[in-house]
Amino acid sequence: MEHEPRVLRLAGGFGRARCLLAAASWLPCVALGLALGSELLLTALPAHHCGSDPARAPSTCLPLSYPESVPRAGSDGARPCSRGWYYAQSAADLLRSPVTQRNLVCEDGWKVPLEQVDHLLGRLLGCVLLGLGCDWFGRRAVFVGSLVLATGLGVGEALVASFPTLLTLRLLRGGALAGASLALYVARLELCDPPNRLAFSMGAGLFSVVGTLLLPGLALLAQDWQLLQGLSALATGLLLLFWGAGCAVRGTPPAPAPLSPGAPAHTRHLEERTHPGLQLISGGIKASFLHSLVPSEPSFYWPYFLAAGLEAAATIFLLLTADLWGRRSVLLLSTLVLVLASQLLLAGAQYLPSWMVLFLSVLGLLASQTVSALSSLFSAEIFPTVIRGAGLGLVLGAGFLGQAAVPLTTMHGRHGFFLQHVLFASFALLALLCVLLLPESRGRTLPQSLQEADRLCRSPLLRGCPRQDLLPLLPASLPGAGTQLAQEG
Repeated sequence: MEHEPRVLRLAGGFGRARCLLAAASWLPCVALGLALGSELLLTALPAHHCGSDPARAPSTCLPLSYPESVPRAGSDGARPCSRGWYYAQSAADLLRSPVTQRNLVCEDGWKVPLEQVDHLLGRLLGCVLLGLGCDWFGRRAVFVGSLVLATGLGVGEALVASFPTLLTLRLLRGGALAGASLALYVARLELCDPPNRLAFSMGAGLFSVVGTLLLPGLALLAQDWQLLQGLSALATGLLLLFWGAGCAVRGTPPAPAPLSPGAPAHTRHLEERTHPGLQLISGGIKASFLHSLVPSEPSFYWPYFLAAGLEAAATIFLLLTADLWGRRSVLLLSTLVLVLASQLLLAGAQYLPSWMVLFLSVLGLLASQTVSALSSLFSAEIFPTVIRGAGLGLVLGAGFLGQAAVPLTTMHGRHGFFLQHVLFASFALLALLCVLLLPESRGRTLPQSLQEADRLCRSPLLRGCPRQDLLPLLPASLPGAGTQLAQEG
């Protein structure tokens, strides 16, 4: 476990040059946050109706008059619109979006959640596959390659003519952007020494929130989704120009391939299974809290800016507490708050006063953001260098899988929304028990190999019992490792 401090000392320590390099890695997070956040703007549904007289329209999906040749309405009451769609106002300041351009409403409204699931699936695959590539080919190669793909695919999205082609490009570009974010996250973590990892990781999160907040203003200037996508591709292209050939990930050589000769191939620790579950829960349960917060059809800006503000608040909370109390204690507290808020809303939302429902929903959203951010940092510190990219990719991919449950429910008319809330609330309760078994990674050096990760021990949760919890969670992978640990103790 002394390899990392020795390398840092030989490289001059975490001095001014490495500090500036780690801080400069925050700047790409603005462009990446802007590109990844565009999904909500592109799929926002504007106010619409069929025909030219909104006062006489019976509903948003029924035209004013029907020719006799038009078939009867389906089971959902929707009928083909014979006079064209009229969009009363723009959504998210875009006068033209994929929804309005292709009339993805009413009988074609199922294509919107399909596109959302497609984009999230791309981000999931990008995290898993390009995370593995980070370990095989190095962080810098994956970062540069992902930026090249994201820039080219962004230009293709701006010029696309058909909806199936748009789905394909959204899938691929989501994966490329997720891969670039993952490679940059891992490289930044490995640049920092233990006392500075939290600060620089959370600083990058705040810069990503800045990009999310800048996106509506950019959409107001563009007012066309194709121009907005072109500007997003330009931003990633500038990253490629100034960062791809620069030093964003310099000093991070390609890691050895996972399961190389001499590395044990066995089942990983409990903590490496807990963090994907936490990401899955926090990603999927956010929609339940938003639904409790605004049960009717919300406007675009209210949930958008609320989620961004709570993400910034969760990041600041972690900056103030995670190094002071430890990763495991803060994660345990956040998961406990998440469980309590979800259970109370699940059991008594109909009987609680409105101010209590509002408070529990905001508290649950804040807790889910905290769990997601801290679980990413926690798992990156626990996974050894040889599989850190692949391990963190699996963890982040589980979060996108949880988010994909929301548009799938919307596709079926939100009929399974209550069951989805029950499922995620139950999983959160199980995750709370697993957090108790996690080790504490605060102040520890990053494990470099699978053998070093095997020797991670659970530190006691209570400081009054320093000797009762010094054994590893699982037997050591090497035959003599247990004897060696006993001798060291």
